[in-house]
Amino acid sequence: MDRATIDRVLDVLVARRIRTLDLTGGAPELNPHFRDLVAQARSRGAHVIDRCNLTILFEPGQEDLAGFLAGQQVEVVASLPCYLEDNVDRQRGAGVFDRSIRALQQLNALGYGRDERLPLTLVYNPQGPSLPPPQQALEADYRRFLGERFGIVFTRLFALANMPIARFGSTLVSKGQFREYMGKLRAAHRPENVGQVMCRTLVSVDWQGFLYDCDFNQMLGLHLHETGQRHGRLHLDDWLEMDLDGNPIVVADHCYGCTAGQGSSCGGALA
Repeated sequence: MDRATIDRVLDVLVARRIRTLDLTGGAPELNPHFRDLVAQARSRGAHVIDRCNLTILFEPGQEDLAGFLAGQQVEVVASLPCYLEDNVDRQRGAGVFDRSIRALQQLNALGYGRDERLPLTLVYNPQGPSLPPPQQALEADYRRFLGERFGIVFTRLFALANMPIARFGSTLVSKGQFREYMGKLRAAHRPENVGQVMCRTLVSVDWQGFLYDCDFNQMLGLHLHETGQRHGRLHLDDWLEMDLDGNPIVVADHCYGCTAGQGSSCGGALA
């Protein structure tokens, strides 16, 4: 995302009175304008969330990143797909668990997970084609293991379902498991989750400033459309001129990933 698009994000924050800016990547911290975007958004009264992969804290030039995030009171949402080293390293690569633990300890030392102004959220994903276990019980397991073993504290845990798209979707296809997993998601659909899915209150913005109903639609190229229009795509520039309240949401089969079982969103389980 270039400087001009970031400035337009800030314009929309003010014009639409948006109270939360949720930054994700990849590694959003590597964008050269990341820190200025955070500071400018905070100065405009927005709550800022950084979807952080933790190991970024040890990249060259990022040695002061944790201190910057704490100074701006940025909420950190960090992926830790398991509390066991072998499972994390198998999924993310050798040494990722150790660096993640050291990063969490560094954040704890700055007050994250202890100070209510510095929330620290961990994110769990299943390692295969299965639904996540109940979030509350899993959170208790994380707290007990990470606390006893490493002295780590955190604010909450999000248990998210794996979406049958992108790399995970390709893996399912290559293993002949795609149809089985989609069947599992459809069978576990709970209509009561529909009222709480993230696409009802969230707009996803890509690096060029185009709009989507959620990050998953962005990954699939399913653009947010204006009411009554099936073609064309909306941009931040359009959002400055129009109200998206009541706009239809673009849906497809992957949406079962958010409504199955306990539900799944960028804010964790729905039920």
